[in-house]
Amino acid sequence: MSVFRIYVEKKPEFAVEAKSVLSDVRTALRLSSLENIRILNRYDADRLTKEKFEYAINTVFSEPAVDITYNEMPAVSANERVFAVEYLPGQFDQRADSCEQCIQILSQGERCRVKNARVYIVSGKLTDAEFDKLKAYLINPVESREASLDTFDTLDVKYNIPTEVATLTGFTGYGEEELRKFVADYGLAMDYDDICICQEYFRNTEKRDPTITEIRMIDTYWSDHCRHTTFSTNIENVEIESPYIKESFELYKELKKELGRENKPMTLMDLATIAVRKLKKDGLLDDLDESEEINACSVKIKVDVDGRDEDWILMFKNETHNHPTEIEPFGGAATCLGGAIRDPLSGRSYVYQAMRVTGASNPLVPVEDTIKGKLPQRKIVVGAANGYSSYGNQIGLATGHVTEIYHPGYVAKRMEIGAVIGAAPAENIRRERPVPGDVVILLGGKTGRDGCGGATGSSKSHTASSLESCGAEVQKGNPPEERKLQRLFRNKDVTSMIKRCNDFGAGGVSVAIGELTDGLLIDLDSVPKKYDGLDGTEIAISESQERMAVVIAAEDTEKFLAEAAKENIEATKVADVTDDSRLRMNWNGKTIVDLSRDFLNSNGAVKHTDVRVTEPVTGTVPEYADNAEGWTQMISNLNVCSQKGLVEKFDSTIGAGTVLMPFGGVYQLTPSQAMAAKIPVLNGETTTASIMGWGYNPVISEKSPYHGAILAVIESIAKVVAAGGSSKKCWLTFQEYFERTQNDPARWGKPFAALLGALKAQLEFGCGAIGGKDSM
Repeated sequence: MSVFRIYVEKKPEFAVEAKSVLSDVRTALRLSSLENIRILNRYDADRLTKEKFEYAINTVFSEPAVDITYNEMPAVSANERVFAVEYLPGQFDQRADSCEQCIQILSQGERCRVKNARVYIVSGKLTDAEFDKLKAYLINPVESREASLDTFDTLDVKYNIPTEVATLTGFTGYGEEELRKFVADYGLAMDYDDICICQEYFRNTEKRDPTITEIRMIDTYWSDHCRHTTFSTNIENVEIESPYIKESFELYKELKKELGRENKPMTLMDLATIAVRKLKKDGLLDDLDESEEINACSVKIKVDVDGRDEDWILMFKNETHNHPTEIEPFGGAATCLGGAIRDPLSGRSYVYQAMRVTGASNPLVPVEDTIKGKLPQRKIVVGAANGYSSYGNQIGLATGHVTEIYHPGYVAKRMEIGAVIGAAPAENIRRERPVPGDVVILLGGKTGRDGCGGATGSSKSHTASSLESCGAEVQKGNPPEERKLQRLFRNKDVTSMIKRCNDFGAGGVSVAIGELTDGLLIDLDSVPKKYDGLDGTEIAISESQERMAVVIAAEDTEKFLAEAAKENIEATKVADVTDDSRLRMNWNGKTIVDLSRDFLNSNGAVKHTDVRVTEPVTGTVPEYADNAEGWTQMISNLNVCSQKGLVEKFDSTIGAGTVLMPFGGVYQLTPSQAMAAKIPVLNGETTTASIMGWGYNPVISEKSPYHGAILAVIESIAKVVAAGGSSKKCWLTFQEYFERTQNDPARWGKPFAALLGALKAQLEFGCGAIGGKDSM
């Protein structure tokens, strides 16, 4: 089998990307001797004839009007150096995937294989050290590596096909030192107390040693990302230095008594949700849509369709990908939006508008001042913006509002928040408990090693070794695949078959399917894979973008698969609902997971902590003098200067439903304070619109999380009202972003104080937080 190669380069007058990279590198690295950079896309293809390959050169690989093609690597002068970059094995390469699909459409035959690499030709009298510095800046080891310049004899990859999953022989007999070493050696997110609970369960209940798959799966289930471990920690003693914050704490304790929750543990989660419980008791949340599904915030609304009111469900969700974006900006930010979309989408609603609010340190800091083990702030900021906008623009989602906040507090770890809004007619959404005999269908993309550890890694501390050790946790998103899921779930014939749905976010098969119902038998051999060589553990825990798990009645299977095929979506039956309360997984003819649902739902060892809320730092926020120097300082502030260049990366008009443009006024230079869009009715016209605003001030929040939270609620509601919304039909979703607590009561006091402030604001406005996201 022959491998064919072609190089494609933009003609000089169209080489916009190469010029942009050259400008970026010159600015960031200050390489005065760097003269020029050329970028070539190299394509290798097999499993097709020479004639079809040559036909694809000018129809798929290149555009003759703007591209130059080379059959061989262009000759380079003595003043030039060359290197190539390719994605790490397992990462989704959208360029190669698109080429394969296009060639298959042209040939109307079997799908070929395409491998892509990017070739840089650098000219200038660079020293070896400067050249290495340039390569280090352009190659992020989390996602890519330097590629060979040689030709390939074959694109085949030899995989070691695993047949067994290891049983951890002797685990139930480990002593304390061995258990602590086990946690460290396997890089588990659970702590010593959690692993002791596991050992006790397998020793006394199962009376056997666990498999590594079971331990990895439990670790995923009990991770902070999936089970909000930090927010579920029992708070024992509370010390509050400020009298007015103590008043809010007394109010919280009174509410616990009023609502009959005085015997419930005091936790951050209880504090975060008690205002809604109170408002609901007082009859102020009648429009809340409640069900056993917890995919997104969900409320009942009336939508005007051609002058007739219809019952609809409005859903919204905020998502963070802080750590992934920190180590791989493009993929981390792209999958932040993909992950946000998945939640309301799995609720069978159509997602039609997105918001992006991010926190970064100063991107103008010289690259050489970057903290060891981190990517340069400039690279994070630009790469994340490109990733989020690329995903949204490709999937066809209008991004109505974009803001980046700059503050030194984000130098250690970026904040990447995406928020989305979706809606669907209430009659399209069916919600039922699965019953024995039902089946689980897996929809969408295939699984691979990329995404293993996504749940346990999403809230990790960023360390000097993150770039080297965390690559598998971050994936490249595949927006066209999720767009197909969006289309499929707009079909009432499809959604009327779905009893329950879950997205394949953190935890992959183990969580996405495992959470659907109590009794499940999962066939891991049926799960579609990107390539051979995955073992049962990897298939079980790999987080995967653009996939859904749905429960349907067995008799609807053929019809459902046929509807998925119409949208060119791969759909496979992978599990059966059973009548016992156990989660089982089979692989290679063996049961590698067999766990009690009660044990999984225990969420591990109960955690305890004390909380100390220190006196807020008083004093005014820095002000600017009303003179030439003061004005110069103010307009030089990154949080004051225009962000129009950033905002214009995002398409705000997709779908023709946008009501407020990101910039308005006579000259379209005034930033809008909120985003608004019409409800996406399929047939007819509507005058009903949704509005979303946000509030947050990092300068105030760092001095007093309590006041920062109150002002965030006030600002959010004020923006919605100012944009034409009603405070009576207004709901909140919170984003708690806090430092790792490290068993320090004072650190615990920061989110505790913020939630007390938020509680006070919610009750006084009569507006509740019906959802949220906690992240570190």
